[in-house]
Amino acid sequence: MRWRKTDINELLRRSAAKLLARAANARGLDAAVVSVRLQATLDKYLLRDQPTARAGEITEFLEALHADDLCLAIACERGDEAAWRDLMARYQTTVRSAARSHSRSETEAEELTQSIWAELHGLRTNEQGRPAGKLAYYSGRGSLGGWLRAVVGQLAVDIHRRSARLVQPEDATDFERLTYETHSSEDGFCVAAPPNPERALSDQETTRDLDAALAHAISELAPEDRLLIRLYYFDNLRLHEAGRVLGVHEATASRRLARLHREVRHHVEATLIKENGWTLPETKRSFAEAAEHLEIDLHRVLMRSDE
Repeated sequence: MRWRKTDINELLRRSAAKLLARAANARGLDAAVVSVRLQATLDKYLLRDQPTARAGEITEFLEALHADDLCLAIACERGDEAAWRDLMARYQTTVRSAARSHSRSETEAEELTQSIWAELHGLRTNEQGRPAGKLAYYSGRGSLGGWLRAVVGQLAVDIHRRSARLVQPEDATDFERLTYETHSSEDGFCVAAPPNPERALSDQETTRDLDAALAHAISELAPEDRLLIRLYYFDNLRLHEAGRVLGVHEATASRRLARLHREVRHHVEATLIKENGWTLPETKRSFAEAAEHLEIDLHRVLMRSDE
């Protein structure tokens, strides 16, 4: 038979309490918070395929989860400063090693490493107003270290795919081949028509409006926030170096930078709608297309402000 909500909730509550008892460091979490994550994991990995799973099967499944790793991930997701420090101290080497295995240079590996910490913390907010990072997807079924290595690999693939779309042909022969041959790359991207001059002009105007709105957003930031952006994007300091300048931990600098991404994005969207007459759909669409180049745009704006 299928589970009644009251029955499954009680089973989850008991399992959450057991998981917290098994953890060497429960991070101050309570069973109510943990049971929410257990519910999501259970629905995704067991009940979806076995909706009539017995209590023993569910209990066995939940008791196999990595208690300490799951508590650490949940605490970080909830903004626990100590948990973030522990996460970075414990897995900095793991993340950097994985990044090196997916990079062609030390510089590229360092950029990937920094991107991972921002992705883990979250560049957007959820319905509760908290950062919505990738840690929300950690289920506890495997070790946190192994999961982080997988996240690094996936992000490296995503970056490669985005870069492949922006590769420019070096000569006319390459251009004609890219334009007129029917060829799909590994990620399915296909060029099937010559560039449209009207589209190119529209793209230039879009970029100009985005740059202006971005410059205004940067100018409105608090001095210390602007300094962090300058140190990271203009002076090319690593997060731990920028944090040292500001007198904060690397984890704090990482979360602050993620927050600034969100604030700048919201400010830019509001400016484009209010002052440029953009509609909300085209604002979100255009900004989404440009979001992956936000670091480049920030760098250009900062350079221009110093002239």
